[in-house]
Amino acid sequence: MGRRILLSTALVGAATLVPVSPAPAANPTPDTRQQQYAAAAAEYGVPASVLLAVSYLESRWDTNAGTPSTSAGYGPMHLTDAKYVNSLGEPHYGPQEDPRGDDSRAPLHAAEPAVNPPADAALQTLDAAAAVTGSGKEVLRSDTTANVRGGAALLASYQKQIGAPVGADTDPAAWYGSVARYSGSDSTDSAASFADEVYATIRTGAARTTDDGQRVTLAARNVTPQKSWLDKLGLRKVTRAYGVECPEELACESIPAPYQLLGDGTDPEYYGNHDLSDRPARQKIEYIVIHDTEETYARTLELVQDPAYVSWHYTMRSSDGHTAQHVRTKDVAWQAGNWYINAKSIGIEHEGFARQGTWYTETMYRTSAKLVGYLAKKFDIPLDRQHIIGHDNVPGTIPSTVRGMHWDPGPYWDWSHYFDLLKAPFHGTGTPATGLVTMDPDFASNRPAFWGCQLDEKGNPTSEPCPLRGSSSVILHSAPSQDAPLVKDAGLHPDGSPSTMEASDHGARASTGQTYAIADRQGDWTAIWYLGQKAWFYNPASAPVAKWATGFVVTPKPGKATIPVYGRAYPEAAAYPPGAPYQTLQPLQYTLSAGQRYAVGLVAPSEFYKAYTFAGTFPGDWTVIRGEMQYVQIQFGHRIMFVNSDDVDIRPSAVGTPS
Repeated sequence: MGRRILLSTALVGAATLVPVSPAPAANPTPDTRQQQYAAAAAEYGVPASVLLAVSYLESRWDTNAGTPSTSAGYGPMHLTDAKYVNSLGEPHYGPQEDPRGDDSRAPLHAAEPAVNPPADAALQTLDAAAAVTGSGKEVLRSDTTANVRGGAALLASYQKQIGAPVGADTDPAAWYGSVARYSGSDSTDSAASFADEVYATIRTGAARTTDDGQRVTLAARNVTPQKSWLDKLGLRKVTRAYGVECPEELACESIPAPYQLLGDGTDPEYYGNHDLSDRPARQKIEYIVIHDTEETYARTLELVQDPAYVSWHYTMRSSDGHTAQHVRTKDVAWQAGNWYINAKSIGIEHEGFARQGTWYTETMYRTSAKLVGYLAKKFDIPLDRQHIIGHDNVPGTIPSTVRGMHWDPGPYWDWSHYFDLLKAPFHGTGTPATGLVTMDPDFASNRPAFWGCQLDEKGNPTSEPCPLRGSSSVILHSAPSQDAPLVKDAGLHPDGSPSTMEASDHGARASTGQTYAIADRQGDWTAIWYLGQKAWFYNPASAPVAKWATGFVVTPKPGKATIPVYGRAYPEAAAYPPGAPYQTLQPLQYTLSAGQRYAVGLVAPSEFYKAYTFAGTFPGDWTVIRGEMQYVQIQFGHRIMFVNSDDVDIRPSAVGTPS
């Protein structure tokens, strides 16, 4: 998806703020981030623990290079300025792939509905912060001291507005209502979910070094919030719809994607916008696919409710983690651009913009991790990067679709932090002799110099550098040198040219949590097998970007010089019953040669879910066709791919490892 930013969600906060008279600042020029929080808390009469915890839930205390979040928030306190972000007028990449990813049916490139103008009541807390602090808007967006003061002033003003006590020494428990309002939520369930997470952070404490090198600590404190203050906010009450598939502690609602005939309603093959099924009874759900919306939350909801558009299972709002379910998990959404993956996955959209490099809020990371943990447990999906994948890890189906596949959530999604929240952190399980590496760079300090985050008037990426920010991407070179060209991706660059540092070009990138087979080592450099070639990354022992791992690898069977690599695991021709069109086993444009090794993700059955007509009109529809073939999912490049198990030997990774 994607057009221009339209931050049009009307959220709470339009009421007149109560002026706050700051106390004399004990330290008017605080030197450290910790002192900035302490000074702002004292100045505006907010308990320091509340201010720190709210900021942690917004930004993890990071500055994010002064750039906006996916919901137009700036700085550690996530002061929102939707009007300013809208004024930037930056376009985004549009849909290229067929989201259904089933070339046995007519291509699906749904036209997007017309863009609605943004509403006046948008995410605009920065205006209020400017009014109560006297600081200019640009200062509040770019200066961390002013930004923290602005957040403290807003909390104090919210507190006064509901008649609650104000003062740095007041009981943090009495600030529950103001914390809930700070989320910007317009409903009690979402506001309470945010506030509950803030108070959970106060109870557990937190400490980390921010993206600009500041050490900040929140000491643990046992606080039981006074939740009755929530009633003073006057938010709308939401009754949870029966059957919504979310953990109880999340604020979830049902906004169904339409399933209906299109046109004049007479063609059973012309319908939208998803397919019915009966998973996991009909097919095992193997994957959860992480997307970003490339649209605002409000716009995304408009799109998924269009019967002629496409679908996904869930959408998450950046500002407060509020979640909407659109498609039942038993059914197949048209979301990942690969029908085999679609039929065996759940797709979750996160409000965000991959190309811009906008950052994702902590509250959305946490909400998403809770939902994914719930779904993984429900459907027995392993919590690893072979099963929890980005849209950018989904392979093209056939050679012609590879270049058009989407690349969200992009290089700025923090996979390491995400898996920490899933309670499945990446651990080293081996040594240099065990044959595998799992990528795990330090997100904050790993800042590749990407370009092309901005597009020109024709929609082409410009050469302007992207803001330097933390990334999950490890850059891969064709030789052990920073000056060596990047490795090649024949699917993205069919002319044979090397990959680039353009934001969407992941042809020379490995990502956090992905595991690869070691191909070679020279000094501080490690090589992995990647898209049929040795790919080198800088991996010094003093600051490693990968962990040694152990597991299993595939290599071509003896006597096979090369073997085909596939983007889907479809059955052999003999498996298809009469009347069911055979899905050609067309390999991708890559080469897997003898002597190369690739990490095993899972052994996959050959399956094709035949879902051609509305409500299963034709006989034999809604049938899973299974064959005798088996596939092995491998980490072949940035994307997962498949090889025929008859073409490979599976062996322990330590066997034949390069010294």
